[in-house]
Amino acid sequence: MGGDGRVLAVVGATGTGKSDLSLAIADTLAEAGRRAEIVNADAMQLYRGMDIGTAKLALEERRGHPHHQLDVLDVVDEASVAAYQRHARADIDAIVARGAVPVLVGGSGLYVSSVLFPFEFPARDEAVRARLEKELDERGPGALYRDLVSLDRASAEAIGPHNGRRLVRALEVATVTGEPVSGRLPAEAAPWRPTTVIRLGIDRADLVERLDRRVERMWSSGLLDEVALLAAHGLRDGSTATRAIGYAQALDQLDGVLTRDEAVTATQALTRRYARRQVSWFRRYEDAVDLDPRDGAATRDVVQGLVRAAVD
Repeated sequence: MGGDGRVLAVVGATGTGKSDLSLAIADTLAEAGRRAEIVNADAMQLYRGMDIGTAKLALEERRGHPHHQLDVLDVVDEASVAAYQRHARADIDAIVARGAVPVLVGGSGLYVSSVLFPFEFPARDEAVRARLEKELDERGPGALYRDLVSLDRASAEAIGPHNGRRLVRALEVATVTGEPVSGRLPAEAAPWRPTTVIRLGIDRADLVERLDRRVERMWSSGLLDEVALLAAHGLRDGSTATRAIGYAQALDQLDGVLTRDEAVTATQALTRRYARRQVSWFRRYEDAVDLDPRDGAATRDVVQGLVRAAVD
């Protein structure tokens, strides 16, 4: 692994400890004389100011390890998988050129896959897109979600029934190309670079408890104040950021549509559903190394094995 420009990818559902593991890998590599640089693959952590609700590591928590693809968008900007792919791959190429080890970390399945696997984004068809956007306005995201389920269940489950923008794009791809988005990311495809994937997993009952506590901490740590500040900077006008789980519910609380308890409960339910979709998406990585982060001994063994391979 040492000289092949390999990417280490840490993936899994939200709340499984991906950031902690990436730092442990970087720390252990540093102790062995190898530098690691971390590349974010969480779509919402691309946004400046969206910190509490995304569990983004603060600068002082990054232990001196360089992090890329954090805080690169304003909340009014539209996140694009195609743009992310270009920028993240450029970061990885530069990291390898510096002789360091790139560690891709995140739970946004399509973003991770767009970097790891050969994937060319089809051109847009403005007429098709306009028709689908009209349908979104008239029929709502739930109807488009049902349409996508019939064409591309894997992508529908990854996107969920609430993200109208991504549902429109997935249906546009399927209409223009005749091929589902998920079909363009075959699990057996040769990776873009040599890759080792570490897939974190926790049993469902424990994960649900973790996620519910995490949402409570978001509110007690000041999410509402964070969202109020972002709203003053245009959060409501953003086509992507405004739909982020937790942020949309906090906006509803600020607007008096939801009480605090209702906003927290809604965010917990959406977070649990999102975690199920993430688990389903990452099952396609057939050669992934599965790891339960609660198992300290197994985690140390995996990290040490990765580091030994990196320094050989």
